[in-house]
Amino acid sequence: MTSPIYLDYNATTPVAPEVVAAMRPWIDEQFGNPSSAHAYGQRARQAVAEARESVAALIGAQTDEIVFTGSATEANNLAMLGVARAMSAGRRHLIVSAVEHPAVMQPALHLRDEGWTLTVLPVDGFGRIALDDLRAALRPDTALVSVMHANNEVGTIQPVAEIAALARANGTLVHTDAAQSAGKVELDVAILGVDLLTMAGHKFYAPKGVGALYVRRGTSIKPILFGADQEHGLRPGTENVAQIVGLGEAARLARARLPLATRRLAALRDELHRRLADGAPGLVLNGHPEQRLPNTLHVSFPGVSGRDLLAAVSEVAASVGSACHSDADAVSGVLAAMGCNAARARGAVRLSVGFPTTPAHIESAACFLVNAWRAMAP
Repeated sequence: MTSPIYLDYNATTPVAPEVVAAMRPWIDEQFGNPSSAHAYGQRARQAVAEARESVAALIGAQTDEIVFTGSATEANNLAMLGVARAMSAGRRHLIVSAVEHPAVMQPALHLRDEGWTLTVLPVDGFGRIALDDLRAALRPDTALVSVMHANNEVGTIQPVAEIAALARANGTLVHTDAAQSAGKVELDVAILGVDLLTMAGHKFYAPKGVGALYVRRGTSIKPILFGADQEHGLRPGTENVAQIVGLGEAARLARARLPLATRRLAALRDELHRRLADGAPGLVLNGHPEQRLPNTLHVSFPGVSGRDLLAAVSEVAASVGSACHSDADAVSGVLAAMGCNAARARGAVRLSVGFPTTPAHIESAACFLVNAWRAMAP
């Protein structure tokens, strides 16, 4: 049976062959505990250190500013709850955007339940916050602003550097969830000006089950798990050496590919958009037309359900939105926040390309989708 054309790289990516090769010795040969003093432990500790260097280099960080985690969700929770634990009683105000991933929104709601004041900033029709809204929301007691770098559904990139400048002028820490953008676009924490940044390995060709949190030197943060002193005391537990090595190799590959790969992904995305727009009159682009991820195309097909459309096209593997949300045929919270009407939200489909995607894949996928839409549209 022929595998469908995969256009769901925002949900997850395949593990790169180079990453598999780098991990293999740490699965079937090297088994040392990095905390052990003998030769086995020293080799494992060195492997973790080298991976930390590669991850730090991907975002322009120092090696001691990288904390390995089991996922981006864990990294987001550590960022938000860890900062909250470190704050004084006089700073208990938190700001997030209306389009955050549940891994940020749920910790924010948890803090609200614990007595914090939570401000949720609205977004415009492209999914971006207004800097004036942030400026008005900042208060003397604002401890943290958390706004994602790029949206996981529509791909819109937020003005994070400008957000950080406003927040830091207020003495407020800044966190950005860069799970979708790390490895796809160039990131530099010095340019962004953030204090904390989240990465997810499985979004850029590393395995699932590993992530990282950048924590700027001097940032007030406390652990949310308790045990030994691994990962600078912020993430106790014996390091998953194989996964960390995989993340390090994926980061090295991503850094070597950028920015050439970014341009290639954008060209594939734009060709897919052109073919779909030509074949399905009335197709609507969701998200910002320019300030968005190079691989992400989120569109609404007129007159049909996006979920039904994808169900009718077994030759294409894509999604209507985030893989982390319910399968229910409900309006996406991101699209609702952007002010999309019910018909537009109902017809939405997220198509995301990756490094293995070819022009032939784009041509075939567009043909399958357009033909299915024509058969279904009223």
